[in-house]
Amino acid sequence: MRPLTLKFKVVLYLTIALSVAMVLFTGVIAWFLHNRILAGVSDHVVQLSEVISKSTRFAMLQNEPAYVDQIIHDVAEQQKIDRVRILSQDGRIIHSTYGPEIGQTVDRNAEACSRCHHSERPLEQLPQNERTWTFQRADGKSLLGSMEVIGNEPACYNAACHQHSKDTSVLGVLDINYSVDDIDSQLRNTTVEIAGFSLTFIALAALAAGFFVHRLVYLPLRDLEGGARLLSTGNLDQPIPVRSSDEFGKLASSFNSMTDALRSSRAELQDWTRTLEQKVEQRTQELRRAQAETMRGEKLASVGLLASGVAHELNNPLTGILTFSHLLRRKMPDTSPDAEDMDLVIRETKRCAAIIKRLLDFAREKQPEKKFNDINQIIEDTVRIVERPAHLSNIAINTELDRTLPPVWIDADQIKQVIMNMLVNAQQAVEEKGSITIGTRRASKWQATAQPAQPTPMVEIFIADTGCGIPEQNLRRIFDPFFTSKAVGKGTGLGLSVSHGIVEAHGGRIEVQSKIGEGSTFSVFLPLTPAVETANQPSRSLS
Repeated sequence: MRPLTLKFKVVLYLTIALSVAMVLFTGVIAWFLHNRILAGVSDHVVQLSEVISKSTRFAMLQNEPAYVDQIIHDVAEQQKIDRVRILSQDGRIIHSTYGPEIGQTVDRNAEACSRCHHSERPLEQLPQNERTWTFQRADGKSLLGSMEVIGNEPACYNAACHQHSKDTSVLGVLDINYSVDDIDSQLRNTTVEIAGFSLTFIALAALAAGFFVHRLVYLPLRDLEGGARLLSTGNLDQPIPVRSSDEFGKLASSFNSMTDALRSSRAELQDWTRTLEQKVEQRTQELRRAQAETMRGEKLASVGLLASGVAHELNNPLTGILTFSHLLRRKMPDTSPDAEDMDLVIRETKRCAAIIKRLLDFAREKQPEKKFNDINQIIEDTVRIVERPAHLSNIAINTELDRTLPPVWIDADQIKQVIMNMLVNAQQAVEEKGSITIGTRRASKWQATAQPAQPTPMVEIFIADTGCGIPEQNLRRIFDPFFTSKAVGKGTGLGLSVSHGIVEAHGGRIEVQSKIGEGSTFSVFLPLTPAVETANQPSRSLS
């Protein structure tokens, strides 16, 4: 007898497991649907009983049995209602839609009566969940019964036409029989449909499992079996196809590696010269890769040297510009507009020189040269520089400065560089017809210093624009060196990285909030007072 294949076993066992699961699932669903539908019908019949009881109340008070009969007959004409009847307190049927049973007395042991008369003293009221029940009539028809107790109200025992004493609590019972044959039929049809869908799903799942087992398990195993058979005959030239990257793929790769190793060993024994050339070529490739990695490292080092060289080269023309600017300034009256423009040129030239000096100090990890400065004045000076090109692009720059802020312990040139970088980025994000708001305020939270026991109050510099916003996937990378989302030639990806380093060197931090299409808000938090190690030094004058 031919042994069963793995594919057949998997399909067979999966079909059995799914069949058992689907049978249980179908049974649970059928039971759940039956209970849900029956509960809904029970609520409907109970509500109908209450409606009939309230509808016949006035006719009973007026002692009009004909009206009572008419009401219950009208209700019984609805579809699925089999019978409606009213029983007196002694079990006699006084009203019924089935005429032959009027006047008969119902046995107390019947289904409708045994719920209240199971003890010597009958119950005066039944709980909601016990007011309905299901049963089968002698002809096999499935019915749902509902019972509504008719109580003795003051209007009843005070009426002149009735002979009920006040001590009588129950006057009778309203009994409704509701047909549930349609519900049972619908439930059977639903169960059959679920079973049909389940069988279809089992068949499709078995076919899919067979296909995937054939593709993912059977074919790789057959390849491994064929490769092992060829290997046993000494054929080392037939590799096993690697069909995937899973465990079978790794096994096939390992098998091929083993075959390659055996073939290489045999080739070495047969042809030492060819093997030597292969080894030389392999070592050469490794040396080339190592050389390429070394060259990349040297290129990175060259970038630093190039930056240093450019900084030194820029110092010479800046020195000349600064010198001649001073000479021209001396020839101008102090109150003239040209003198103010020349002062701005001199200040910005000094700032450029300070930035170049900072570029050189960056490699030497020089600490910021801090002193107490007016942060609002620094912001106003920086805004004055970028305000004119911003107006040319219809971009309004608004300032909201807190004039009550005390001087802040910072390096003015470095913080001006941070503000300049962020204003330029905001202007490029807005492009045209927008606004940029820059302001200062005391931070609403405290930033802990290196000593957790001594929190430091912070000043917040916020720059908000109405630009395009920053995608969420880029928010975590905007401070990475050389990362930029701008077009080629419009950014180097160093501005925010340098700004982040400057703020951290001041013991602060930068936070960003952005929404696509609405704009971005950069918040720079800086300590208001010097750190502990510098707090005891003599205070410096304001710059």
